[in-house]
Amino acid sequence: MKKIISITVVIFAFVSCGTTIKSQDGEPEILGKDGAAITESAIKKSMQFLASDDLNGRATGTEGIEKAAVFIETYLKDNGIKPYFETYRDPFEFINERAAKPGEIAMPIQGFNVVGVIEGNDPVLKNEYIILGGHYDHIGQAKEVNGDTIANGANDDASGTIAAMELGRYFANTKTNKRSILITLYAAEEMGLKGSSHLAERLKNEGINAYTMINFEMIGVPRAEGKPLAYMSGYNRSNFAPTLNTFAEEEIIGFFDKAQDMNLFFRSDNYPFFKALSIPAHAISTFDFTNFDYYHHVDDEADQMDYKHMANFLNKMIPALEGMMNTPTKDVKLNEE
Repeated sequence: MKKIISITVVIFAFVSCGTTIKSQDGEPEILGKDGAAITESAIKKSMQFLASDDLNGRATGTEGIEKAAVFIETYLKDNGIKPYFETYRDPFEFINERAAKPGEIAMPIQGFNVVGVIEGNDPVLKNEYIILGGHYDHIGQAKEVNGDTIANGANDDASGTIAAMELGRYFANTKTNKRSILITLYAAEEMGLKGSSHLAERLKNEGINAYTMINFEMIGVPRAEGKPLAYMSGYNRSNFAPTLNTFAEEEIIGFFDKAQDMNLFFRSDNYPFFKALSIPAHAISTFDFTNFDYYHHVDDEADQMDYKHMANFLNKMIPALEGMMNTPTKDVKLNEE
């Protein structure tokens, strides 16, 4: 009996030191200094859906990406993340010239981004926005391997999509953000950054007071031992990376020497926001072209992802983001070129 009482006291004390919320499967999770804010199980559950064969590679304009969008919308709604526009969907139309065969007329494709908002808790700072995002589309089909032609895009970029979703869930439940947060998931990245370009221009035209933007791009696999957990494209264009590291009190975001040679800053969904809004906007990745063999490959599957790494990275990002969200001044700035 004494042992049972002791265990009960310990459990009560642990629960009391954090915030209790419900995870995706309805089980309680403890969010606090000593509790995991983002869990491997929650990440894996979302990944197993978004990177499943049932979505057929999530190509923009297909039934598969529609299923992905409904899943994301339901996730946002269930976790108290409100639509930023009238609905979660930000529709757009474009022509994919690359998809047309010689002599054919390319037909318009309908796409839509999914956009949610978490209002800040400060009466003044809530009017400033931090944008977190990732692209939820993929390429659909790829070269056949052992009878498989579905490119499920687990690392590219279901991993980044889930990163934005999970961080949104965390802040919607803990309400530890003074500035407001946009959770933005883009379609048609694989067709030329069409979704993010549309959304960035729309936000510009509506006069959004945007502070910074982070695009999570391929964070499903860890970097080599001894390297920082992640790197940031366009590292020297702003003081974003060192500022986040200062808030995190460790080097989470490092420098990738090949990023400039590969033009990574211009090749992902951060770039349209930098171009349209003139704000620090970067992609954060843990995939560095040496640690995963299945870029745009049918073997980019859910079972290839390292969920322990993903949870560790996202939990370390939380204090870094909280620092940026809550400082009274805008410490992240573009560098003069």
